[in-house]
Amino acid sequence: MNNIILLFLCLLIGIALRVAKKVPEGGHSALNAFIIHISLPALIILQLHNVRLQTSLLFSIAMPWLMFALGVLFFWALSARLKFSRQTTGALMLAGGLANTSFVGLPMIEAFFGAPSMATGILIDQLGTYLVLSTLGVAVAAIYSPGKESKTAILKRIILFPPLIALMVAFALMPFELPVWFTDALKRLGDTLAPLALVSVGLQLRFDQSSGLVTALATGLGFKLILAPAALALLYIGILGTMEETTRVTLFEAAMGPQIGGAIVAVQHGLNPPLVSLMVGLGISLSFLTLPLWSYALHHI
Repeated sequence: MNNIILLFLCLLIGIALRVAKKVPEGGHSALNAFIIHISLPALIILQLHNVRLQTSLLFSIAMPWLMFALGVLFFWALSARLKFSRQTTGALMLAGGLANTSFVGLPMIEAFFGAPSMATGILIDQLGTYLVLSTLGVAVAAIYSPGKESKTAILKRIILFPPLIALMVAFALMPFELPVWFTDALKRLGDTLAPLALVSVGLQLRFDQSSGLVTALATGLGFKLILAPAALALLYIGILGTMEETTRVTLFEAAMGPQIGGAIVAVQHGLNPPLVSLMVGLGISLSFLTLPLWSYALHHI
């Protein structure tokens, strides 16, 4: 619960700083750069080092990949019908196709499923959500960003994306015991991600700029909070027939609000920042209403 309060507090701090004009215009860009290059890589290296892979969890790890693919197809199919711009379509793919499986997801798993189930959440987060963001997410952001980029440039963006480099470093360090001073440093740096990210979102959150975004916002949040987890529940439970507690936790993670990291990447690539900020701010807030309903449904299937 403390993590959830911190998220809302930091969001309000960002809004207050913007309203009071205490941060220069575009100041969120500096925060985003620190998050992508420092906070997120530190967190990935720290968390992944303690993860133990099990083949029985492959379906859980696959969930974020399936959800992102479903989101790309869904928003691509609707973009022409609803006359979304390329930037809006790309923004919805990133903000609607990735779930907040860490800073919202892990506390929620602990609250509704118990602390032992958090190990499943960490695997989903590190080998699913963040790996999707570091590869497919960056590719989508580059493809839909203003201006044309060559395939070589897109590939270079993916390879040099700091969180992906951090994942490779984390795998390389797995066999080794990390020094205490190193893990402490990683923890302190990683702990800055959630506060800075929500402050950044607050700095960009402008409800007065929602004009013309209602359809896109409703479509994005409807997919992220309702349609995507429902489709995955149909796949995992209805078709594959898996009913274990791990499956319930996996589907619960799918129902989380939009991922902050995906939103930051979208903003960095110029993909409709006002829409992305509203997706994150409203999406996380609404998820606190929808998640108890999903928990109830998953426990009674």
